[in-house]
Amino acid sequence: MNSHEITQQLSDINQKLDLISTELEIVKRKRIEKSELQKDLTIVAKDLFDTTVMEMEDIAPFVNTGDFLHLVKKILRNTQNISLVITKFESLLDFVEDSRPVTKELFNDVLIHLNELDQKGYFIFIKELFGAMDRIVEHFSVDDVQQLSANVTTILETVKNMTQPEMLKAMNNDVTIYKNLDPKDVQEVSVWKLFRELNTPEMKRGIGFVMSFLKSITKEQSSNQLD
Repeated sequence: MNSHEITQQLSDINQKLDLISTELEIVKRKRIEKSELQKDLTIVAKDLFDTTVMEMEDIAPFVNTGDFLHLVKKILRNTQNISLVITKFESLLDFVEDSRPVTKELFNDVLIHLNELDQKGYFIFIKELFGAMDRIVEHFSVDDVQQLSANVTTILETVKNMTQPEMLKAMNNDVTIYKNLDPKDVQEVSVWKLFRELNTPEMKRGIGFVMSFLKSITKEQSSNQLD
């Protein structure tokens, strides 16, 4: 064996020793890191245990050891029910996931309809309606509302009679006639002209209507007083 071969072997040995030293350093560093981690975990576990003990001391008067055993037994007896509940919950989640596109489309439709109502002025109308209700509440007292409630039947009957076709037609005719009359264009009537007008068929029918109306009112009032 010549000197060159010996030198090459020594070089290979040195390289292997370097690799071994490097591996030993890595192992040593990992062992140190593991030891430090164990120390840290030990400290955390100790703190957690101390905290748990303190918390358990607060609830100790309210809990018996047998309660935990009873709870475990109850859980074991109802394993199938718990599994069934979990299965149903999973089905519910699947249903929610499957219905998400439909729900999204429905929500979009609702937004579109709400926008249409807003464009038509429904929300402004409702806002003003609530404002009107506020003014009514401020204006009328509780006694007024109680009186209204006591007489609501009479009020509705009156409104019902006023909304009959013949009544509406008569009121509309009266309003139209009054609207077409201009007080500035009314001519003065002398006593003699008044007597002549009273003799006309129109005035006679008018006076007859007024007299019949007054008689009916008096008769109705007398009947109410007797009741």
